[in-house]
Amino acid sequence: MKEDYRKLPVAEKLSNEEEVVWINPKHVPFAKSSLDIHMADIEDAEMRLARFASFIMKCFPETCADNGLIESALTPIPKMQEALKEAYGADIPGQLFLKQDSHLAIAGSVKARGGIYEVLKHTEELAFEAGLLRPEDDYARLAEPECREFFSQYTIQVGSTGNLGLSIGISSAAIGYKVIVHMSADARQWKKDMLRAHGVIVKEYESDYSEAVKEGRRLSDADPKSYFVDDENSVNLFMGYAVAARRLKKQLEDREVMVDEEHPLFVYIPCGVGGAPGGVTFGMKEVWGDYVHCFFVEPVQAPAMLLGMVSGLHNDVCVQDIGLTGLTHADGLAVGRPSGFVGKVMEPLLSGEFTLADKWLYEYMRIFLDAEGIFLEPSACAAFAGPIKLLAREETRTYIKENGLEDKMDRATHIAWATGGSLVPDDIREEYKNTYL
Repeated sequence: MKEDYRKLPVAEKLSNEEEVVWINPKHVPFAKSSLDIHMADIEDAEMRLARFASFIMKCFPETCADNGLIESALTPIPKMQEALKEAYGADIPGQLFLKQDSHLAIAGSVKARGGIYEVLKHTEELAFEAGLLRPEDDYARLAEPECREFFSQYTIQVGSTGNLGLSIGISSAAIGYKVIVHMSADARQWKKDMLRAHGVIVKEYESDYSEAVKEGRRLSDADPKSYFVDDENSVNLFMGYAVAARRLKKQLEDREVMVDEEHPLFVYIPCGVGGAPGGVTFGMKEVWGDYVHCFFVEPVQAPAMLLGMVSGLHNDVCVQDIGLTGLTHADGLAVGRPSGFVGKVMEPLLSGEFTLADKWLYEYMRIFLDAEGIFLEPSACAAFAGPIKLLAREETRTYIKENGLEDKMDRATHIAWATGGSLVPDDIREEYKNTYL
């Protein structure tokens, strides 16, 4: 192990719970990045989702308006852009948008992308193997009673702090699987209650996310008819998230928003274990290469991905190793140990990271709700730290200068990626709105 990582200035600031801005020193021009995954993998995932569209509509009628496509709106938020200037002096150049994965059908979070995709891919494999389905068939037949009975002999398990559990639980139960979600102590009670209302078995742990995943994986491995959705290592989850980029490209084109050498795109994504933001980032780099600049945002008590990348140790280090608790009000980001798979993929692609104190989650949530009338759960609001700090911090100003972007910022597009919120019950929304730290 590289024990000297603790002496790095960034690591010392992280251990002191300071808010940091970190620019990735391993970031390289996209043409020089060497990865084992490619656009063809994204296209394969996209085609699989298209094959399942009729089935998705049958199980989840709320997707019929979009022909079985599970996709979210790209929304301009000029009032929020102005509100951030008034509140924090953040003069954000160009246009600010919200990617509303907070309102994705079925699961109400970004996890509806990767989580549901992995469940569908596993379902396809089982159906092919059993002779229930051929690639040319109408996949809607998988919703028929005899198919549900077939899937009921199988179990799907996952470890989660909340939103992935909702995604896997709701979609798997709808197909007919037995579902077990292993949830860490910091998972919100309303998410556990919602899963149980869908017939999902919820196992609760006093320990953190990593232990819930470890135990869930162990129990699943002991059952030959159980499939474990591994948020730390799953390529399938990753590809489900990556599909978002090609769809975003069309949404920007529909709004006549250009992304090219003269029109840079900045994207800010809350990060937990790394699967969702990593997959989205990989997809965007495949689509736009060096024209897109991706930043993750993590809580000061749980900067797992940042610590893994700074140290070079990835999943061989956890935030507890530098004296942090991993506990945060951003329940979806309450992760102590990052995905090693994602961290290594991100090394040449990710522009940098921001960390923020929990109090800002609620401050940004209230400002956004007042400005735009859209509710987001607190962890999703971490995304706003990016555009607020982009021109306010020396590290990011240097990044802009070194990448030749100074004279292009007025033509920039900024996207805050909202990761969850639409399923939050009304009483919990009121609780969030009245939380001050």
